[in-house]
Amino acid sequence: MMTAAQILLHIDASAQLEERSHTRKLTSSFIERWMSQRPQDHVIRRDIGRSPIPAIDQNRITAAFTRPEDRTSSMVERLALSDQLVDEVIASDIIVMGAPMYNYGVPTALKGWIDQIARIGRTFSFDLDRGDVPIEPVLSGKTLVILSARGEFGFDPGGMRAHMNALDPALAACAHYFGVAREDIHTITIEYQEFKDERYRCSVAQAEAAVSTLADQLAAQEQRAA
Repeated sequence: MMTAAQILLHIDASAQLEERSHTRKLTSSFIERWMSQRPQDHVIRRDIGRSPIPAIDQNRITAAFTRPEDRTSSMVERLALSDQLVDEVIASDIIVMGAPMYNYGVPTALKGWIDQIARIGRTFSFDLDRGDVPIEPVLSGKTLVILSARGEFGFDPGGMRAHMNALDPALAACAHYFGVAREDIHTITIEYQEFKDERYRCSVAQAEAAVSTLADQLAAQEQRAA
């Protein structure tokens, strides 16, 4: 029995070319594995590593916080890309994100994408009547797969560099803009990239195997939910 089609939003934030990027290889592997089991599904591709998203500026902020009915034509034009990016997130069921760690944090391209996705009235609402928690997500029910690579190691909780990990907490903190609950975030990571030793080779092999396993598990979950 054919199940309802799902939409995967495939995001690559690496500045590297395919042959040099671990995260690009992992996202491609995930998508390929998924589509081999669910060919009825659709993929939206957004390569922000090769086509970076412009940083937000005063005009973008003013336009976003102006009521839609009061926006000028220039404001509407200024928000056109942001609207397109938000529409892609809204349409998606699963976000497959290639997110390498750059200088212990989020790549500039990915931060630009997040800033364009965070839209009052579209991905979150704001109401001071809620007290100290005025922000409430608009979207829900989505899954986020984060496929990452790090030059060093020990960034998981309890690791020697856990205190330096500014990537994973940032993505988890912003996941509500994408309609993703914390329990629906799945992260697979390659480490030791700068060491090029046996630990690195093992990390690559383990990540590649984990990507296949996760794709199988999530695809099967979709089948059962249908």
